[in-house]
Amino acid sequence: MSMGGSSGRQNTFSGLAAGRWKAIAAWRAACFICLWLVLAGAALADIPAAAAAVAAATWISLRLLEPHTSRRSLSAIIRLVSLFLYHSVAAGVDVARRALDPRLPLRPGFVSYSTGLSRGTRRNVFTTLTSLLPGTVPTGERNGQLLYHCLDVEQPVLAELAAEEAALVRALYND
Repeated sequence: MSMGGSSGRQNTFSGLAAGRWKAIAAWRAACFICLWLVLAGAALADIPAAAAAVAAATWISLRLLEPHTSRRSLSAIIRLVSLFLYHSVAAGVDVARRALDPRLPLRPGFVSYSTGLSRGTRRNVFTTLTSLLPGTVPTGERNGQLLYHCLDVEQPVLAELAAEEAALVRALYND
């Protein structure tokens, strides 16, 4: 991972200008400092440990979650959050209704979902997002498709997963 000295020079690892790359590194370091302060507090004796932890966390985050050139869309992120909240509430009510119904109308099973997201960070973000929705749990992969356990396989699970994936791509990966 090489960083150039001038803001016009490109970072060969990610194609970002060195100035942009440094700004991203500074933003991440600031976030890790805030996290340190929330978790450990602000004690003068902790400054050396905090500095080492923040430097290590920043370096690791830059290696594992490489900065890239795609831009985030605030309106798409708001739509993603709204869609997530709607599905969470609707699915939570549905799960509660099924759990409290004496007839227990469940048709559990597995569905396979074919995603357009590449393996790695993007697919992991998607499965993490969908794991938070009641009624479906990603359980693994089979033949390149994500495998989900569902409380009711007769519900439009695949359509909901497709809507979540499309919203996630618009919000975070519009590159």
